[in-house]
Amino acid sequence: MITAAEARSGKGHRDENFPVASRLIHPRHRGAILAFYEFVRTADDIADHSLLPPQEKLALMDRLEATLLGKNDDDPVGVTLRNELAARSLSPRHAQDLLTAFRMDVTKLRYRDWDDLIGYCTYSAMPVGRFVLDVHGESRAIWPANDALCAALQIINHLQDCGKDYRELDRVYIPLDAFAEAGADVEALGADRASPALLGCIRKLARRTAGLLDDSRPFSAGIDDVRLALEVAVIQTFAERLVGVLGRRDPLSERVHLGKAGVAGFGLLGLLWGATRRVGRVFAAGHKPQDA
Repeated sequence: MITAAEARSGKGHRDENFPVASRLIHPRHRGAILAFYEFVRTADDIADHSLLPPQEKLALMDRLEATLLGKNDDDPVGVTLRNELAARSLSPRHAQDLLTAFRMDVTKLRYRDWDDLIGYCTYSAMPVGRFVLDVHGESRAIWPANDALCAALQIINHLQDCGKDYRELDRVYIPLDAFAEAGADVEALGADRASPALLGCIRKLARRTAGLLDDSRPFSAGIDDVRLALEVAVIQTFAERLVGVLGRRDPLSERVHLGKAGVAGFGLLGLLWGATRRVGRVFAAGHKPQDA
């Protein structure tokens, strides 16, 4: 059996669709967040590996988890994250929840309905934001807004890559009842261009995802750490832009990711929006924000 490191795709945190521990994050927190990212990226690459059989993927994830929990020192990413968690007295629970999602990726290829998909996001997306909040010592009262944003980001990614996931992994996150309601079928994801029925299905899911982003809009204003609040504002802005793109373009035949100019422009917009919300919060609360 290969090692977890040998299963890596070569993708790093700078290659992701959304910022990961950008320079907005205070340096004292970036090490823990990047250690978490490397652990999660390794597990994700194992789940997506095109040549590994399912049982070998699951065995590699079990070994990663054992390293995380201190049962062995086999995988460096597990050792690094374990040490970061110990230094901050943080639980491994969020990382373990993500391992649950990656095991689902290996064993579960279809989702029944929206609730089934959100159930997956409970493990695959929400723990990422929760971990970052815990690293910053933020209140768990803002977890619902975090969960809405993280679920939206996950579903945006699913819609962006729906054709690729189907062709390469036979993995379909679009709920089966959404296909049925639109008069489409799963096999339509294998075409070079989306059918009108499939486009209708994708656009309806994009609108439903926009509803999650409406729920997450108060998130950045509820965060005490100014740097993190601005990063969340940027991510919120990116996500809202991408939902709009998914409502107009065909992810099977057109680009539905932001280019460099779009990232820069909407990043600045997100910073301005986040800063405006911070000013309003400071005047309302009558105190200075942390980590300015």
